[in-house]
Amino acid sequence: MQPGNNGAPETADRGVLDTAVLDPLITRYASWLALPGAATADTSDEDPENVVLMPMVLRIERRDPPDRTAELAAAAAAALAVCLDERCKPGGEWHEAMSTWIAGRIRKVSRRARGVHWEAVQSLPGRTFKVGNAEVRAFLPMRVADMPKELSRLQISGSELDSDEPGPPLPNAPVLWLNPDVPMSAGKSAAQVGHATMILASLLHGEGMHAELESWAANAFRCSVRQADAETWSNLHPGDAPEKAWRESRVGMVRDAGFTEVDPGTVTVLAQWR
Repeated sequence: MQPGNNGAPETADRGVLDTAVLDPLITRYASWLALPGAATADTSDEDPENVVLMPMVLRIERRDPPDRTAELAAAAAAALAVCLDERCKPGGEWHEAMSTWIAGRIRKVSRRARGVHWEAVQSLPGRTFKVGNAEVRAFLPMRVADMPKELSRLQISGSELDSDEPGPPLPNAPVLWLNPDVPMSAGKSAAQVGHATMILASLLHGEGMHAELESWAANAFRCSVRQADAETWSNLHPGDAPEKAWRESRVGMVRDAGFTEVDPGTVTVLAQWR
């Protein structure tokens, strides 16, 4: 459960899912993974004035900060929930904005908020998820130039959280494994796990696993985010056969464009469906 715009609880599934909005991710997945690393950061075909991204706001109170792992799990669920919200269906009020974004580069940016600034962003179009003592709100994608002041005034830096020990992954839920060799801030990690749940959902949709998607949505897109150890990462990494890895082991991967913190082409997350 998570609070809606008015603070009342709402379930993750706001009606029968329409996952067709994710179709562009299915067609782009293999080709994106096959690009040379430097090519993932090539923006020569992009108009800087019209860059579109999904803002995400992490609630980080000064005196009682959330657990890092819970915050990332909330971010992973919130990002996907916005994409599959019923308002993104054809004819819905969010459809055009979401479809335009997914058809282009899947960019996200994480900011932090506390107190009245956190409350102020709850009125903007998006979804808020709570996991344990953590809350994250993901927003409808928008042009950077059109970002309202409630978001633009929030800081991108300073979103770091101390590492915690969350224990073993949840049973019967996907696991998002963070690259053990690539340190990332909590804000960067939040964006990456948001990519991961979108990729997982698109791969499930492409396989016709709609019952599984519906069940995941009904369970508030519950997932575990864990720091992989070297052995786990090596065993799960698809290498040069990402399609085979998904088909045989249900493992997808997030490969970053390298605009911030990591090198272009870096695999940041391995998403394991279970």
